[in-house]
Amino acid sequence: MIINTPGKVTDRILLLGRNESNVHLLKGEGEYALIGGGMVHIVPEILEQLEMFGIEEEKIRRIIILHAHFDHCGIVPFLKKRWPHATVTASAKAKELLALPKVIQGIEKMNQVLIEKNARQAAAEELGLSFQGIEVEEVVKEGDILPCGDLTMKVLDVPGHSSCSIAIHVPEEKAMFASDAGGIPFGDKIFTAANSNFDKYQESLEKMAGYEIDVHLPEHYGARTGQDGRDFLQMTIEAAKADRSILEECLSRNKDVKKSAEEITDKVMAEAPADFLPREIISIVVGQMMKYLSKQMAEA
Repeated sequence: MIINTPGKVTDRILLLGRNESNVHLLKGEGEYALIGGGMVHIVPEILEQLEMFGIEEEKIRRIIILHAHFDHCGIVPFLKKRWPHATVTASAKAKELLALPKVIQGIEKMNQVLIEKNARQAAAEELGLSFQGIEVEEVVKEGDILPCGDLTMKVLDVPGHSSCSIAIHVPEEKAMFASDAGGIPFGDKIFTAANSNFDKYQESLEKMAGYEIDVHLPEHYGARTGQDGRDFLQMTIEAAKADRSILEECLSRNKDVKKSAEEITDKVMAEAPADFLPREIISIVVGQMMKYLSKQMAEA
């Protein structure tokens, strides 16, 4: 089943946000964790949903950032102010990136783009939705086990989409919180998001697929449960193989990274859902993949 409206995913997992930007509330006994950092413009929906679903906010003890891209940490500064008792958790690399002036400025710029695109200027001013960086208070790495009441969260290092990507596996729920490291649902397809390192992206997919999963949780376009949850990572693995061949063929034919990136970006945007990421972001992602593959092909 595909669940793309806010509400219950399982008895212990709640989907919050909007279709294009999801975060997830993991509900342990007496203690909750918010997994994912979302896009800045979903803050008003998050506030409405916390009230709608009767969430006891004092139980939210952790905010876990799965990677440091602008569309996955936009709501964290606001929520940390609202929940000073909640520990902000991420990888060491994410901690490093989120303290860099260049990264902070880039995230704030994209936040303003999203606020304007979604006509949220008044709400942004009222709620103070500016991005001045995030202090990561707890650094985690491969194999760490975090408590969430009676549930456990196993940390996996899953680089490839970004150098700072982690995933969380909750064995009691057979749930994988993969974010973009597990691919991005894209209509009836999966968008390959191997921004940082295509080889590591594919290796990370294989690693996650080795876990017992009934629930797959991206941070875009909803959750997958049952057979859809069990199949998602294998579908992403196959999509990555196919897309890599398409990108390599394009590079071989054009013999130019920029021209190839433009061609593939045109193709992606022609098939993209209306609320997909802006063209400028997709162009950057495709360009990064093209540069990596061009280098690999030259070395081979």
